[in-house]
Amino acid sequence: MPLSSPPVSISRLGETIASVLGSKAKTVKIALGEITVIVAAVDYLAAATLLRDSPGCKFEQLMDLCGLDYSEYKNGQYDGLRYCVSIHLLSVSLNQRVRLKVFCPDDDFPVVDSVNGIWSSANWFEREAFDLYGIVFEGHNDLRRILTDYGFIGHPFRKDFPTTGHVEMRYDAEQKRVIYQPVTIEPREMIPRVIREENYGGLQ
Repeated sequence: MPLSSPPVSISRLGETIASVLGSKAKTVKIALGEITVIVAAVDYLAAATLLRDSPGCKFEQLMDLCGLDYSEYKNGQYDGLRYCVSIHLLSVSLNQRVRLKVFCPDDDFPVVDSVNGIWSSANWFEREAFDLYGIVFEGHNDLRRILTDYGFIGHPFRKDFPTTGHVEMRYDAEQKRVIYQPVTIEPREMIPRVIREENYGGLQ
């Protein structure tokens, strides 16, 4: 007996998802063999619950969750909301996948609901998105940094965060502790060299 059902066609799955979510789905798009659904922040939890529980969906597992910063999208031509949360869902029983995206309604204080109560695997993913993008997940019971240290200032995956950071950390032998100090790295442009040789590889 197979562990999962054979996959349904992408178009049929898209139709099923659109029917299940109804007006909660702002868009349901199929590209490169993948389905991407966008919902408003106010409908995020309800849509996530429907995708998990509805018979034609049954997305029991959250495989990934990440933040996105659209501030430089399309070379600055994009004028929509800046911060987005994207989650990838898997239905083991129906052998199908979907991507669900939600944009934070406030660029200055990005907040969306936590889906940790729906999929427990969201816990550390949401902490990572909070740490790197500053996205706050309302209802998360342990939202704190997970990759940077507790004294870190800022959110390093935001497009306006400097590549060198704001401070650097080192161990001070005299004070016998780790200290922070201003960045000593001088910014520079790294332009790759292009090496051209005559008759390279025996070619004329």
